[in-house]
Amino acid sequence: MVTDPIADMLNRLRNATARQFSTTQVPTSRFKEAVAELLVRQGWLEKYELIKPGDKPAYLLLTLKYYEGQPIMRGVTRISKSGQRIYMNQAKLAKHLSNKSETVVVSTSKGLMSGTEARAAQLGGEVLFKIW
Repeated sequence: MVTDPIADMLNRLRNATARQFSTTQVPTSRFKEAVAELLVRQGWLEKYELIKPGDKPAYLLLTLKYYEGQPIMRGVTRISKSGQRIYMNQAKLAKHLSNKSETVVVSTSKGLMSGTEARAAQLGGEVLFKIW
């Protein structure tokens, strides 16, 4: 049993990147699928697929992105945790967007967005993690 499924997903991505695997598998949920879609849209992952084997549970197959043999994703940090939720409004979120080579993922009332998308939409929310 996993107590924090998003942290588990991020750890699987971090471990696969460290070992330079081309893909990794993650147990599926709609929220994880939304996170994978956002990471593909932001250019951190090549693609993702929802795999539904016959009698086994479904999973997401995440394809990692590399440039000249080096992983695009250098690191990932979980910000909002199950023990301490971190919320930021638009003004606080702007302070964390100074670095162009990283993406802050925010859960807003309009769904998952990157920090720049949330700021453009003038939304705040729970800051889930930062990827660089």
